[in-house]
Amino acid sequence: MRTLAIGDIHGCSQALRALLDAVKPGPDDWLITLGDYVDRGPDSYGVIEQLLGLHRTGRLIALRGNHEEMMLLARESQEKLRCWLECGGKLALRSYSALGDAGKLADVPDAHWHFLERLCIDWHETDTHIFVHANVCPSLPMDEQLSLMLRWGVLDRARSEPHCSGKLLICGHTQQRSGLPLNLGHTVCLDTWPYGNGWLTCLDAATGQIWQANQAGRLRTLWLHEIG
Repeated sequence: MRTLAIGDIHGCSQALRALLDAVKPGPDDWLITLGDYVDRGPDSYGVIEQLLGLHRTGRLIALRGNHEEMMLLARESQEKLRCWLECGGKLALRSYSALGDAGKLADVPDAHWHFLERLCIDWHETDTHIFVHANVCPSLPMDEQLSLMLRWGVLDRARSEPHCSGKLLICGHTQQRSGLPLNLGHTVCLDTWPYGNGWLTCLDAATGQIWQANQAGRLRTLWLHEIG
C-alpha cells in the first residue's frame, strides 16, 4: 500500500492524466490531492471530472485549496465573483462552457459544486505525515489550526519550523518555479507550477519516490533525498 500525494493541479488535466498513467495507483493505494484543482490552467472541468472518478474508488482524499475556496465564494456576490475571476477563474469558467465562450457559474455541474464543498476536506493526518494545502502553525495540533493558514499560508523557507507533532508536513500552494519540490527536511512542498513551465508532482510519502508530468505529456522521476 502506498500513500501518494499530488501537488497543485490548476486545471492541467493532461498532466494529471499522464501522471496517473505513470504512477498507476492500485486498489490498496491512497491518493491525496493537495488542493488548487481549478484556475490558471486550461481545463479545470477535466481535472474535477478525473477526481470525481478517483473519488468513486473510495481511495481519494481530496484537500480543499484557496482556489476552491474562492470559486465557492464566487456564488455569494459580484464582488467575490470578480475577485475569483481575477485570480485565474476566467480560464476555469471557460472550461465549463459548451460554447467555448467566457462561461458562467450556472455552467458548473452540481456534482462539481458538491465535490468542492462537501467531499474536499481541510487536512489529513497519518501516524507519520500531515497533509495540507498551504501551511500550518507549527505550535498547534491539527484540530486547532485556522483555515486561513491551512489554505493561504505561504511557506517561508527561512522561517519554517517543524510541526510540534514531529511529523513530516506535505503541502502545496507556494510555487516552486524551478519545477522541483522544496525539501526542508521537516516540510516538503509539491506545488511545482504545472500551468507555467513546471511540472505536476506526485510523491510516495513512505519511500520518497517522485513522479512528474507536464502538459506536453513528458515524464520524469527522481527521489526526495536528491533534493535539498
